Amino acid sequence: MQPTAGIEIRTADQDDAAAIAACLLEAFAPYRSAYTPPAFADTVPSADQVRVRLRQTHALVATVDRKIVGTISARSHEEQQGHLRGMAVLPKWHGTGTAATLLAAIEDWLRSCGCSEVTLDTTEPLETAIAFYEKHGYRRSGNISDFYGMPLIEYAKRL
Repeated sequence: MQPTAGIEIRTADQDDAAAIAACLLEAFAPYRSAYTPPAFADTVPSADQVRVRLRQTHALVATVDRKIVGTISARSHEEQQGHLRGMAVLPKWHGTGTAATLLAAIEDWLRSCGCSEVTLDTTEPLETAIAFYEKHGYRRSGNISDFYGMPLIEYAKRL
């Protein structure tokens, strides 16, 4: 998939931590009241927490004129399975193809790591995100766990 006009997708680095944290906060702010406080804090990490995550995952950012407008990260596991985390696009960039471009890019990275399946976890308040994931081939796996007092629903896709 080609990036949306003006959008650049690149690998995130430690210098991006504050901007990634700000992107996550802005993207998830409308859902704050639907989350338990610890679930929201985990979903919207501080810049220092993002720096730790950047050492543990492969993260991509979508930029326009060097400003981060979206992000996604993933891990590749030894059993040929990847896991997505921390996908967010700034609200004013919704509907532009930015999210689809980020998702396609991270799935390409997972394939290059030998992954044949990818999972992600989401919560019920994120109805628009759930519809987006389903549109892109993700299906409920049947696994539901506790996320700080909220149901955490796992989705999976064959790559």
